[in-house]
Amino acid sequence: MSNLLKFLFSRMIIVGVLILLQLGILTFAIWKVTEEFVYLYAAFSVVSIIAAVYIFSTKDNPSYKLAWIVPVLLVPVFGGLFYLLFGLKKTTKKFRSRMLNIHNETSSLLMQDKHILNEIQKEDKSIANQIRYLNEYAASPIYKNTITKYLSPGEEFFEELKKELKKAQKYIFLEYFIIQEGLMWDSILEILEEKIKEGVEVRLIYDDMGCLRTLPYKYNEKLKKKGIRCLVFNPFVPFLSIIMNNRDHRKIAVIDGHTAFTGGINLADEYINEINRFGHWKDSALMIKGEAVWNLTMMFLQSWQFNCGEKDDYEKYKPYVNYKEVFETDGYVQPYGDSPLDDETVGENVYLNIINKAKDYVYITTPYLIVDNELVTALTLAAKNGVEVIIITPHKEDKWYVHMVTRAYYAQLIEAGVKIYEYTPGFIHSKTFVSDDEIGVIGTINMDYRSLYLHFECGVLLYKTKSLVEIKEDFIKTLESCRLITIEDCHQVKWSNKFITALLRVFAPLM
Repeated sequence: MSNLLKFLFSRMIIVGVLILLQLGILTFAIWKVTEEFVYLYAAFSVVSIIAAVYIFSTKDNPSYKLAWIVPVLLVPVFGGLFYLLFGLKKTTKKFRSRMLNIHNETSSLLMQDKHILNEIQKEDKSIANQIRYLNEYAASPIYKNTITKYLSPGEEFFEELKKELKKAQKYIFLEYFIIQEGLMWDSILEILEEKIKEGVEVRLIYDDMGCLRTLPYKYNEKLKKKGIRCLVFNPFVPFLSIIMNNRDHRKIAVIDGHTAFTGGINLADEYINEINRFGHWKDSALMIKGEAVWNLTMMFLQSWQFNCGEKDDYEKYKPYVNYKEVFETDGYVQPYGDSPLDDETVGENVYLNIINKAKDYVYITTPYLIVDNELVTALTLAAKNGVEVIIITPHKEDKWYVHMVTRAYYAQLIEAGVKIYEYTPGFIHSKTFVSDDEIGVIGTINMDYRSLYLHFECGVLLYKTKSLVEIKEDFIKTLESCRLITIEDCHQVKWSNKFITALLRVFAPLM
């Protein structure tokens, strides 16, 4: 009974009830007003027609347009107004200009070494073009003098992270979508408290929506009392607002500017299989040591300034180390960020470039496969051209409706020659691409609309690194625990489920 009461009075339930109440009041008010004043019904209908025309004229993804046009035209009284309130993806000018100013102020600290780019240009011009795109449109240079290590599953990442945190001498930066009290976070927090006593600067950013169910209200105040400088990204308030869609989905740990971690793993026990929610949790991360860490350090500091307005002396967080003497060059490493505020779909474009330029194979792991027409076309065309395209998705879902939409894409992809496997032991949360033994990506970016269009994300482009071999080997090993999905499996789905799935697929961009 105490657990039930705790759940019912949790912040998540209270916020959810308040939002539903606002939505209900708004819907009721529109209905009553249009019922009493017939001319308003006509006015709202005109608003919906104008909204539909506007949606057609925007540069938004066609799938996103369709998802809004259907309700706008089917329910004209509510559709147009709801689109104006919630469908416009434009955030406030103040929100955007703040981020743009930060990037402009710090651009000189992220300059590309032209010699490295020329080296890659001589090896492969198409790869150089991909790298140039990230440098120019995501302000993310590529580096040598960096070593990388692939870490999977989460338990391996956890041990490496603790080991590196204990070595910290100057600072520790952490930026995570989800943090939850338990073995994993409590162990890390214990290390952070020890480091604070040693004079190490510790900063933490966590996303409020991501931690809505996992951390107590105003947990940041508790951490501040321990000496941790803590910020809550985009604090979630029970008020209907499109800005609440823009979440910080990044997972970044930076230690002293020379060591960093990123990938799919949050700081919660399910990610290290300490608790079992959806069977075995398969995840992955990347440890980076060397020059390339600077991109992730800058990403964190930019996010910090964006959230609190506090300007740092960025230069003082750059370790002045001759990396050529410390590390052997392990290929080329390019950490990059993706933001919903710049109108550039960096995460999706990186994926598209890898798929479109693949010659022999593309191996992908993703927890969600809710993709737009561009990605479907790229995947199917690659398979039709003879490229081996294999995708691993979960067998046990974390969200039933999302998994239904993921499976809705299976038939179309399989018919084109794409091979799809489901990870039968449980849930796969890894977000990895590897292609042709030479290029790949590991990061936080899911193959769904939220990650590709709405969230702050990050990834690491790898070119000819040892970690690419590790990613490929782990992928092949993981296939042994997977079940191949056939076209017959797709046809055996009940007609009622097919209808629900088709409906969900239409509105997938709004989920």
